[in-house]
Amino acid sequence: MLDPRTISERTAAPLVRLTDATIGYGAPLLTDVSLEVRRGDFLAVVGPNGGGKTTLLRTLLGVLRPLAGRRTQSESLRIGYVPQRDHVDPYWPLTVAEVVLMGRCRLLGPLHRPQAADRERVRVALTRTGIEDLAERSFRTLSGGQRQRTLIARALASDPELLVLDEPTNGMDPAAELAAMDLLRDLHGSDSLTVIMVSHRLEAVANYARRLAFVSHEQRLWRVGELEQMLTAEALSALYGRAVAVREDGGRRFVYPLASGVSRTGSDA
Repeated sequence: MLDPRTISERTAAPLVRLTDATIGYGAPLLTDVSLEVRRGDFLAVVGPNGGGKTTLLRTLLGVLRPLAGRRTQSESLRIGYVPQRDHVDPYWPLTVAEVVLMGRCRLLGPLHRPQAADRERVRVALTRTGIEDLAERSFRTLSGGQRQRTLIARALASDPELLVLDEPTNGMDPAAELAAMDLLRDLHGSDSLTVIMVSHRLEAVANYARRLAFVSHEQRLWRVGELEQMLTAEALSALYGRAVAVREDGGRRFVYPLASGVSRTGSDA
């Protein structure tokens, strides 16, 4: 029997929707893209580098207009955006708390100074991401994983309904990647946040997302579906253009390419 919350999530109007969209910068990258993101979703957009993932994300955010088709969103949708760490100046002369406070700027409006309520939201965001002890540390002194948590806390400080992350585990070691994904799982579950993330690291999302979207400009591939439907050797081989195996070990899924001539028989989880 479906949970009542799950039923309401599926029947509510989408937070954001693309309908028969063509996306790209002047020249089309992908065509006939239709996608609905509903409250409570955890969607991971995956595919090879240069395949169009970030272009799709920018179109979903409304930063990039579809070349054809249309984009719609729910009224007054609040989006918290976490950019790629490589696109953020690591030498900001700011403390962690000051970086997180930047997330309140949109809510404050021009010429308004932060109030006690804003600083309380910063404190909550720092605590939620497990970095409250770093509040007075300089952003430039942080590790990659700590910077990522700071950027997530900045997005949370804006009180989002939809949390959007672009390659949040890029460049992390396996332990930091696992910790970051566990945090996103907790934010999705405990905080009831809707999550969209882009990743070229399929294993980083295979054990967390509810739905997967496959994007590959080279393969002319666009496909979206439930995790179990998408996480098959056949579907992944079509995405990456080579044989791929999916295995389960210790309750976790692992995805890896196969050498030429190796059979996939019996490899699916």
